[in-house]
Amino acid sequence: MLNGYRQINRKMLRWLWCLVILGIIASIPVVYHRMNTESTSNNVEFVFNYKNLLQISDYKPNPRQFVEEQLTLMQQAGITSMAVNESTLNTLKLSRRIELFSSHEATALTQTQISPDQNFTYILFAEKDSELEMKTMIEQNFTRLNIKFHPWTYKQQNGLIIEMPLADASLVPMDPDPVTMTLLKDKGFHIVAMLSNHRQPFSLDYMEDVLKELDQFDIQSVIIDGATVPGYSNDGEPNDINSMAGLFNKHNVAVAFIEMQKADPLGFDTLANQLHYNIFRLHKFSEKDASKLLENVTLEELDQQIQRYADRFVLAVKDRNIRMILLNSIPAQSEESGMYSDPLKHIYSILDGTDGAVTRIQDAGFTIGSAHSFSLTDINMNTMLTILIVLGSVSLITIMMSAFVPSHALSILILGLLGTGGIGILSSNLLYKMLALGVAISAPSIALFITMTWLRNKQITKTSTTPWFAFILFLYTSLISLIGGIYIVSLLDNVTYLLYIDQFIGVRMASLVPIVLVGLYLLFFNEGLTFEGKIAKAKRLLLTHISVLWVIGAGFTLVVMLYYISRTGNGGSATSIELFFRSLLENTIGIRPRNKEFLFSHPLFILGAYLALRRRPGALYILALGIIGQTSLVDTFAHLHTPFHISLIRATYGVIFGAVVSLLYLGVWNVLEIIWNKFVTSSGRKPSIKVKDNITM
Repeated sequence: MLNGYRQINRKMLRWLWCLVILGIIASIPVVYHRMNTESTSNNVEFVFNYKNLLQISDYKPNPRQFVEEQLTLMQQAGITSMAVNESTLNTLKLSRRIELFSSHEATALTQTQISPDQNFTYILFAEKDSELEMKTMIEQNFTRLNIKFHPWTYKQQNGLIIEMPLADASLVPMDPDPVTMTLLKDKGFHIVAMLSNHRQPFSLDYMEDVLKELDQFDIQSVIIDGATVPGYSNDGEPNDINSMAGLFNKHNVAVAFIEMQKADPLGFDTLANQLHYNIFRLHKFSEKDASKLLENVTLEELDQQIQRYADRFVLAVKDRNIRMILLNSIPAQSEESGMYSDPLKHIYSILDGTDGAVTRIQDAGFTIGSAHSFSLTDINMNTMLTILIVLGSVSLITIMMSAFVPSHALSILILGLLGTGGIGILSSNLLYKMLALGVAISAPSIALFITMTWLRNKQITKTSTTPWFAFILFLYTSLISLIGGIYIVSLLDNVTYLLYIDQFIGVRMASLVPIVLVGLYLLFFNEGLTFEGKIAKAKRLLLTHISVLWVIGAGFTLVVMLYYISRTGNGGSATSIELFFRSLLENTIGIRPRNKEFLFSHPLFILGAYLALRRRPGALYILALGIIGQTSLVDTFAHLHTPFHISLIRATYGVIFGAVVSLLYLGVWNVLEIIWNKFVTSSGRKPSIKVKDNITM
């Protein structure tokens, strides 16, 4: 029985690779389906926050004329839509539809003594045309809150007295202003409503009335304004959220999902699920971003900032499936003049100036228009494809683990399948995430294992191979690593990953664990040592005398690794030089490869392979650094909100540019080798390089 187990283990590797290949074949329709889904939403919508425009106009001598002029300029710049907030008394005042007074201010205005016990809000309607609509909207919303009000007149100008302090009354959320929406609609703008959960208690009938009114303005999408979605309650019951989602579905309204928030609005996952993911991603250009355009800088620095923002918008659309860009802006006091100014003209330059975002987005194949969600369809034979992909993933992980314990490959596979079944029963989504992390670790590790073993055998057998075969080895290794990327995309094939509602877990583990595994394999498992040999080598390493140079080298390595960890995933921040280099690459070739791949890791891999083929001692340690580039290649596909073809092109560019840059590495090495040999020859020594190495290569 033991002999049978050993025979099965000897054949196991071939069977495992067959399962991996079957999984890759099964992944092809899944990846193709994903690419088709990504192509179903190509409209990009630029939206300006109308409330911000009103705030800016409040600092102008002719506010309404200013608003009219800016609306025309916005259309010319490519802004096709306006975001309209829920009305408050403050925004109605900014719109010049009402005037607001506190009790003290009303006393001064009317020259009439008002009771000192009163702290009410006084409203005067500023224009006859909108008076009836404003009066009706205000009365309905304050009646809903059981707040008393009564008529008030001053010099034949109608108004209301609301029995509520001005500070509170001015912030009570009401319906979106129908007069404003009519104005914007007549000017050719699409309307995007911003809805909050501030109107409490939640009333489904009331929200139904709001959406019916919005239907009159052909509103197709809304933005969630606030920390909770409409219908969310602190008791955690999803009933009201489900009802709100039902209303959105009934009125065919999509929801914009703001990216890069500190936290998603509470209840958003439930709302998105009930909407059947009729949502799309939104990028927010904040008031803080806009204020940077008013800083006291030179014209050249201002142009650079404008260019960076244009690049940012283009990247958001191309690389992160952003379909709506919300532009915010506020008035700010100029540091130079001391007067209030606004960055609107600079925002227009970002959109339609030299190298502006709108034209570049259109050149990339997108259309400026109303944003909409991806069209979702199912794949035929989805269950069978999923089984094959899962089997292939488990097999790939087994191959990696069996590199350390080759005599137990069958046991690892059986345990892996049992674990897969158990986790799958508990949560299929958790299973797919764990398998995705497993293949992200396994694929680049296996690629380096195979390459190092092949090179070691070449060194042992002393078989002659041209050193330029290093480029073929590099391509072969990268293709094996690519298997991990394909499996990640096919395992996490759900719209929640495409929309970044859910995401790949363990980015830092996927970047660091392969480095550890490759290091262990190189030290203890690449030489065919017995168990006793591995123990002896470990003791020899532990007893090796440590010099000051080793300490310095270890410290430098630690600093590099800490920086590498900080820059892994979405952490850390890029330097200004790196940002400039990124922008240069992006604007030159369209899709930017990763710097650490083509400038550092890929060239080191090729240099290490080149030197190993020339039988230089220590070459495999240089090659082992190539694991950083291979893990980065796989990690590219773990950014599941990035279109698949963008990830594939980025990885390909990294490989191509890495191969080109490696020629510089090889040239520098050969020059240094010639100089070294001449120096040694002039000293009367043998003209060859000898590097002290405690570890037998």
